[in-house]
Amino acid sequence: MLTDLNFYAVAIPAVALVGLSKGGLGGAFALIGVPLLAIAVPPMQAAAIFLPILLVMDAVALWAWRRHNNRATLYVMLPGAIIGIILGWATSTLVSPNAMRLVLGSISLIFALRYFIESYAARDGGEKPPAPERPVAGSFWGALAGYSSFVAHAGGPPFQVYTLPLKLDPKSYTGMSTRFFAILNAIKVIPYFALGELDSTNLTLSAVLLPVALVSTLIGAKVVHYMKPAIFYPLMYGMVLIAGAKLFYDGSTGLLGL
Repeated sequence: MLTDLNFYAVAIPAVALVGLSKGGLGGAFALIGVPLLAIAVPPMQAAAIFLPILLVMDAVALWAWRRHNNRATLYVMLPGAIIGIILGWATSTLVSPNAMRLVLGSISLIFALRYFIESYAARDGGEKPPAPERPVAGSFWGALAGYSSFVAHAGGPPFQVYTLPLKLDPKSYTGMSTRFFAILNAIKVIPYFALGELDSTNLTLSAVLLPVALVSTLIGAKVVHYMKPAIFYPLMYGMVLIAGAKLFYDGSTGLLGL
């Protein structure tokens, strides 16, 4: 596989998309990246190849966004997310990833469409004020983000359902989300080792694809640094809309066996 040009024709764009996402340009890119790589290799192997790359991307993104964070939101969501990962590990053989994708896709589509409808209705009446921090809601969406990140590699949409209405400064939002998913990915190393997926073949492929990941992550971070809120938030909601459609399609076709 190390010399298979067909593999790299799929793997390089897949890794570049996830790198742009890690840099701050929205979780939809990441949702497209992993299924794209799964065209060339089995889905579980695709996830295993991505995990070491994600960890390095996280390190680069953490450095790029080291001066930006929102501790209040991070502290509200992290405990639930960790519980969600543990529940995902414990029930991974009981819950269908396609069912999870279908539920997350439906939630994401409704969430994003509501934003665009409300934005259109309020275009002459001012913007909706930022939502306050809500510990119960943050814990719930954090747990769903952690659970779906483990079960279906789709933690971004539930994370954004809680965080986007807060209307944080784009830099604070991206720094906080970078820390959130870096912690989740680090925790996920344990079950991946337990499943035997981090073998020498997959780790070698990860290492070969790593330069693409690093460059694309830095590009994504550079773009977001200069992006104004008036552009950033419609783009993020647009990404949620795309991600929701992708999850809904994958989940429904998977359940129907199409």
